[in-house]
Amino acid sequence: MRRSGYEPVQARSPLRLRLGLALCGVVWGTAAAVGFALAGLPVWAAVLAAVALLAAIDAVLVVRRMRQGSRYQPGRTTPPYRPAAPHAGKH
Repeated sequence: MRRSGYEPVQARSPLRLRLGLALCGVVWGTAAAVGFALAGLPVWAAVLAAVALLAAIDAVLVVRRMRQGSRYQPGRTTPPYRPAAPHAGKH
């Protein structure tokens, strides 16, 4: 795949930061859901349990992506990205 010239050569994905934030979401969401359940607010407990569940799913996906490695390339069935269209204001 040819470079379009707009992407950085040494770009890195902040997966460790995303993993840390997802794990914080799991911990805080679970703790808040338990706290609201004990306080007798089941709707808020359910909302925060859903937040904790989404954060846990995100953490699993991030770990999966990290295990694929930095050199992971999709298969031949995945088309390459098209370069971004030039902005109207640029010359």
